[in-house]
Amino acid sequence: MSGSAAELAHRLAREAEAVCRYYLSNGRRQGRYWLVGDVQNTPGRSLFVRLTGPDSGRGAAGKWTDAATGQHGDLLDLIRLNRGLDRLGDTLGEARAFLGLPKRELPHTPARTGSTDAARRLFAHSCPIVGTLAETYLRNRGITARLGGVPVLRFHPACFYRAQDAAPREAWPALIAAVTDAAGTIAGVHRTWLDRDGAGKAPIAAPRRALGHLLGNAVRFGRASDLLVTGEGIETMLSLRCVLPDMPMAAALSANHLTALTLPPALRRLYIARDNDAAGRHAAMRLRDRARAAGIETRILWPVTNDFNADLRRFGADALLARLRAQLTPEDAMRFASGGTRPGASV
Repeated sequence: MSGSAAELAHRLAREAEAVCRYYLSNGRRQGRYWLVGDVQNTPGRSLFVRLTGPDSGRGAAGKWTDAATGQHGDLLDLIRLNRGLDRLGDTLGEARAFLGLPKRELPHTPARTGSTDAARRLFAHSCPIVGTLAETYLRNRGITARLGGVPVLRFHPACFYRAQDAAPREAWPALIAAVTDAAGTIAGVHRTWLDRDGAGKAPIAAPRRALGHLLGNAVRFGRASDLLVTGEGIETMLSLRCVLPDMPMAAALSANHLTALTLPPALRRLYIARDNDAAGRHAAMRLRDRARAAGIETRILWPVTNDFNADLRRFGADALLARLRAQLTPEDAMRFASGGTRPGASV
């Protein structure tokens, strides 16, 4: 094994459980081992991976054996077989990407913290949201729209988290959202760490964090030209998309970022979905004033409760649509909200 491969194998072994949760998600932890059917992630108990142990020798962390086939190896071997990779270079590249290391640099060189490149790698190594804990989480938040055609939303089964720089690194499932610029280029990601059953957010100090370049950018649902609906949170905008699925929307992710959102050059009408707190009211007014100064007609959408996701869960989709219809211009109400709610509308 080359020196770079040995170093990567040791790094993977130190994150053995996170590796297993990502590549062998159909398995489960039992004591010091991760149990699964085989390297292809088939459910079962034939293959076991040691999660703890010394760096090398007998009982080393990261070593695995398939009792049914006799296959064995380290975590680099597991990744190679799991992904069906024939070349060592491809296997090392996959391992580096999982660990957040640069592709073409020495493995000991870490990715720049908070960089756009790191955000793009994380998004690329996440999977489509349908059938995952991220979809379960959004369903539990009352968001019933189809999520299969939403390329900006993905799921990572073992996204790393640190409460602070000196804290140990943990791995939790996470909803991953692409933050893009006006041209649709990924500039960052937003992570919502989830509990392991998808019922809610992970029980950690800061279950929501962004990575990359956010200022002026947003999580975008649909392409905006002359009209846009914007607000702070992803769940707020998805709630609106449940009842207004054809309106282009953008989640700026915070009150401060909402005020700095870059507006499309052809925009003629802007709706601001305001959160019902002091920061939300202030941000909505600042963005409204900036848009009006640029000659853009602007209206503020008001929730009854704290935000539109709370409205959706408390009053239901039909009541939310009726309230929004009254707040849109007559032209937009006819164009986007003339019918009833459409169950399973695409976002």
